[in-house]
Amino acid sequence: MRLRKPRIEPLDLDRLDEAQREVLAPFANPDNKVGGGKVLNIFRTLAHAPKALTGFLAWGNYVLSRRNSLGARERELVILRTGWNCRSGYEFAQHKRIGLVCGLTDEEIERVKQGPDAEGWSTIESAMLRATDELVSDHFVSDKTWAALAELGDKARMDIVFTVGQYTQVSMMLNSFGVQLEEGDAPDPDLCS
Repeated sequence: MRLRKPRIEPLDLDRLDEAQREVLAPFANPDNKVGGGKVLNIFRTLAHAPKALTGFLAWGNYVLSRRNSLGARERELVILRTGWNCRSGYEFAQHKRIGLVCGLTDEEIERVKQGPDAEGWSTIESAMLRATDELVSDHFVSDKTWAALAELGDKARMDIVFTVGQYTQVSMMLNSFGVQLEEGDAPDPDLCS
């Protein structure tokens, strides 16, 4: 975690204005897949700007949906590597939990930190992680990496760029606003600085 306390405090759910209450209402539903009725710190923080949160959610819902042509496991590899590259403790903790549900192992999540050259990745997994690294560091996928992703097809290559872009933005917000981990989440020791 880059900051030990929030720069922007999460909203108190008992003191919301109408626009904030409206944008956060779906998260308070116990059937909601994100948080299961608990309004996460990220959303309680972003709700300071309810119209921005509405737009953010529309795009984020695409990235996390079945409309994204990356499989859930592959999507989580890309998100975890993005969170790691951006040094986002909150993002890494959230998606570690989600990644485990989506089929990643604890060992694979640890290996995400080592990057695309770590032993054990398939050729396509390594290419996806390399594309993630290139996008975060240079905002561009090299020709060599683009070619290595060819078996995924154009839509999935686009979805890698969309996913890295979304989670780079998310990581910037989390890091800069000081969004703190959810109760019960443990910080990754390698991201504590």
